[in-house]
Amino acid sequence: MKHNGSLGRRIVRALDFLAAANTAIAGICLVVLISVLGWLVFGRYVLNATPTWAEQVGLLMVLYITFLAAAVGVHRDSHLSVEMFRISVPAKLRKALHVLSDLLMVGFGGLMAFYSWELVLFGWSTKVALLGIPESFRSLSMVIGGALICLFALSRLARHFVTPSRDYAGLDDPINKE
Repeated sequence: MKHNGSLGRRIVRALDFLAAANTAIAGICLVVLISVLGWLVFGRYVLNATPTWAEQVGLLMVLYITFLAAAVGVHRDSHLSVEMFRISVPAKLRKALHVLSDLLMVGFGGLMAFYSWELVLFGWSTKVALLGIPESFRSLSMVIGGALICLFALSRLARHFVTPSRDYAGLDDPINKE
C-alpha cells in the first residue's frame, strides 16, 4: 500500500502537468492569433483583399487563451488579487480568507462550467459565420476554463486542510510556499 504523501505528490504533479499543458495550448493559440491577425493586416493593406475569416479565428483564439490562462493563474496563484486586506489581518483570519477565496473560486468555476455547457448544447446547430464550425466551440472554452478553475481551486482548498501547519503569519502565499 502506498503512502498518502506519495499519492498527494502524484496528484500535485498531475495538476502541474495539466497546468503546463494548458499553458502550452494557450501559447500555441497565441501564435495562431498573431499569425492570423498578421495575415489579416497584410491582406487588408497590402493585397487589398481582406481575409474575412481571420477575425472569427482571432476571436476564437482569444477566448481559449483567456480561459485556459485564467485557470492556470488559479493553479499558480498568479491571477490578480488585492492582498492589502488579507495581509493586514491576523494570521488565523488570514487562513480563513485564503479558504474563503478558494471556496469562491470553486463555486465560480463550477457555475461557469455548468452554465457554459448549456450554451454549448444550445449553440451546436448554429454555425460560426465564415468558419463553418459550430458556435459551441466558443462556449466550450468557458466550459474547459470553468472546470479547470474549479479543479485547481479544489486542489488549493484541499491543501489548506491536508497541511494545516502552513505559516499564515508570513506575507507569502501558503499554497506555493516550499
